Formats: sequence, C-alpha cells, structure tokens
Amino acid sequence: MNPQVSIIMGSTSDLPVMEKACKFFEEMEIPFEVNALSAHRTPAEVSDFARNAAARGIRVIIAGAGMAAALPGVIAAETPLPVIGVPIKGSTLEGLDATLAILQMPPGIPVATVAINGAQNAAILAMQILALADSALMQKLIDYKSGLKTKIVKANEELAQLQYKFKC
Repeated sequence: MNPQVSIIMGSTSDLPVMEKACKFFEEMEIPFEVNALSAHRTPAEVSDFARNAAARGIRVIIAGAGMAAALPGVIAAETPLPVIGVPIKGSTLEGLDATLAILQMPPGIPVATVAINGAQNAAILAMQILALADSALMQKLIDYKSGLKTKIVKANEELAQLQYKFKC
C-alpha cells in the first residue's frame, strides 16, 4: 500500500494539531504518510521531497507550519501537486502570522489554506480532491457529511428536552 497523501509538519511539536488529519485518514482508510521537514532547517530535504512526491504516488500534500509558515509555499513552488496549508497557532500572534504567510502566495504558486489548527478540514479537503477520481471514496465522503447532519439533528433533539423554568 502506497500513501496517497503526505502530511508534512515543520516540527514534531506540530503533531498535536496535525494528528487530527492522521486520525481522519485512518478512519476513512486513506493511505498516508507523516514527516517533519523544515523549510528553514532542512531546505534541501524539503526541495527533494517536493520534487519527488508525485513520482512516489502522492496525490495531495498537507503542510502544517507556524510563525513564518514558509513550508507550504516552498513545497508548492516545487511540486505540481495540490498543497493544503495548515497555519499552526504560535505563541506570539496566535496563528495569524502563519495564516497570512500561507495565504499570501505569489501568482502561480497556490496553496489552499484552512483555518488556524484546521488539520481535520485539510484532511477532508484532501479527501474531496481524491474523491473526484474515486467513486468509492466519494461515497465515503457523502456518508461522512451525512453523518455530520445526523449529529446536529440529534443534538437539537436533545436540546429540546432540556428543562428550564423560562425556556419556551
């Protein structure tokens, strides 16, 4: 089994955020890989990864990074694959710095960007991309989204049962 998605983070300190993507892929039975690569500390390795990802069978890359958040853009500059950036909340600007760094890519180097610490949404977006060419995966995605609706309907039914003196 070869990975279809590569999850990259700038440091293993980002794992608590990026693990949400791992868990989603595990639940959906989508083969993935996880690596730590730093655009600033291991630039040659990042370049090698990005240039060779498609040839290895990777179809989507999710790159999480905080602070200067160069990793998603550096990867996108050297691969034809779609790159989804996950800005990771840092201690200084609460992730806004990373969000702006990932959003403000130059023409020709797009990086899809999800919410701060939004690794699960990055995984869902990656699945949506993969599902365009895989009807079984599309059905899993449809079922997953239907399940989200069911959870809210059930939660609303439970809220209706709450008893308060002034609740109408």
